[in-house]
Amino acid sequence: MSKEQLVVGFIRGAHGVSGEFKVESASGDYEHIAVLKEVTLRHGSDSRKCTVESAEEGCGTLYMKLKEIATPEDVRKYNGWELVVDRKFAHPLEENEWYIEDLKGCSLIWKGDNGTAAVTAPTEIVGTITDVLEGGAGYLLEVSLSESCTVLADDMKFSSAGKVRKALVPLTLKHVKNVDVTNKTIQLMHLWILE
Repeated sequence: MSKEQLVVGFIRGAHGVSGEFKVESASGDYEHIAVLKEVTLRHGSDSRKCTVESAEEGCGTLYMKLKEIATPEDVRKYNGWELVVDRKFAHPLEENEWYIEDLKGCSLIWKGDNGTAAVTAPTEIVGTITDVLEGGAGYLLEVSLSESCTVLADDMKFSSAGKVRKALVPLTLKHVKNVDVTNKTIQLMHLWILE
């Protein structure tokens, strides 16, 4: 998916007999989805552009009808599919919010002094963000640890099978700071979180 395309929601089952379905918002907000005129449905590498016939909020969810989906059976085929739109139609960001697609591919960096000393220590790339997962208490950055990182011991970088290890880092201001999606860097606050 292009960085100019973002997931705004997911199809979550049929509603009625006309092909209408429930939408789960990726942001928790439905206003920006309710005004869409067109969406792309996506599941893996499959995608389909669709025209929105109607979208109504009700009972804490959004009910949507697409021109190309006419029956509950059609909805079942697309259950779980993502609703993808151009970035300009996505939920507007507030302070300390980022689109998941923008976080993917960012370098997770470590400053030896944690950015507190007057003379900053060299910056080291400890890994790359490969995904953002939803955890019980919030979002987690999935990090593929860097083989060339010198601040991590080899047993931290590799699994027992010798493969590059992945780690999960909570996406909170306590664990990361200086999220810079323009320059594709996120600063790690504590090395111990990678153990």
